[in-house]
Amino acid sequence: MSSSRFRRTALALPGAIEGAHQGHADFRIGKRIFATIGYPDNDWGMVKLTPEQQSVLVEAEPEIFRPVPGGWGKYGNTNVRLAKADATTLQSALTMAWKNIAPKSIGPPRGKKKP
Repeated sequence: MSSSRFRRTALALPGAIEGAHQGHADFRIGKRIFATIGYPDNDWGMVKLTPEQQSVLVEAEPEIFRPVPGGWGKYGNTNVRLAKADATTLQSALTMAWKNIAPKSIGPPRGKKKP
């Protein structure tokens, strides 16, 4: 997975825009960030998950996901090793992060039906 694919996948989510945070590209809805690329370096992305979601992904795919080092990781911020992530895995992680912050008024990601 390339950083450009990460970017395209994040920006395809409804209401997502690109910004910048501490020198890294970020993806947000309004002022709320759900993902970044380039942290800690260009080999990684980050998705904002719940601690429970993070635990599931790290356990299932430890070569792809890891908690962000330090305190942020305890809150669910999760690094994604881009070289190891396939399109389906990345889409799933970004969608989870997006859902965690998206207001209900935006609606579900394209191709997904409301339950």
